Amino acid sequence: MDRVALRGLKARGHHGVFPKEREEGQTFLVDLVLGLDTRPAAADDDLAKTVHYGIVAEEVVAVVEGEPVNLIETLAERISQACLRHEGAREVEVVVHKPNAPITVPFDDVTVTITRSRV
Repeated sequence: MDRVALRGLKARGHHGVFPKEREEGQTFLVDLVLGLDTRPAAADDDLAKTVHYGIVAEEVVAVVEGEPVNLIETLAERISQACLRHEGAREVEVVVHKPNAPITVPFDDVTVTITRSRV
């Protein structure tokens, strides 16, 4: 399976379990790796035969900016579902970064990584 990766998609969302997170929001970063067969698109040099990563990026940002959820695990699941709606996508790895998580000790990042595939 071939891979198409998008790294560092950035959007502001209002996800979290604490009222301050819901009210003020924060920046989330998303990394994606889509698993697909790129041979048909490459053979015909045809965008319609692959997954349009520009559209995927816009859809992922819309999910992050959309309806708030408590957990970034839930956010990652919603992002994976949006990606797998694209016909060519057979699997997706989603990493959601929450670099401003409300943690009381110094840290660089908090991430949740999930992998989903078509059944």
